[in-house]
Amino acid sequence: MFKYINKQIMAFKDIFKDDNDVNEKNVIGFLSFAVMVLFAAADLITGYFGKDLVVQEFIYNSFVFVTLGCFGIAGLEKFAKKGE
Repeated sequence: MFKYINKQIMAFKDIFKDDNDVNEKNVIGFLSFAVMVLFAAADLITGYFGKDLVVQEFIYNSFVFVTLGCFGIAGLEKFAKKGE
C-alpha cells in the first residue's frame, strides 16, 4: 500500500518537470472546467429543492476566463509552427 501511494506521489511530481508528456495548461483548464460543472450541478440541485445558490459573479467569471485561457493557449500552441 505504501509503495502504491509513494508511486502516485512521485507521478504527481513528474507533472511539474520540464521534460514531461503532460501539458500543464490542459490540466489546469480541466480542473477549472470541473469546478464550473460542479457549480452547475450544485445550482441545479439547490434549485430543485427551492433554494438559491448564491455565488459571486466575479468568482464564476474567473473560472470561465481560466478555462478559456488555458484551452485557448494550449490550442494555439498545438497549431503554431514549431522551430520557426
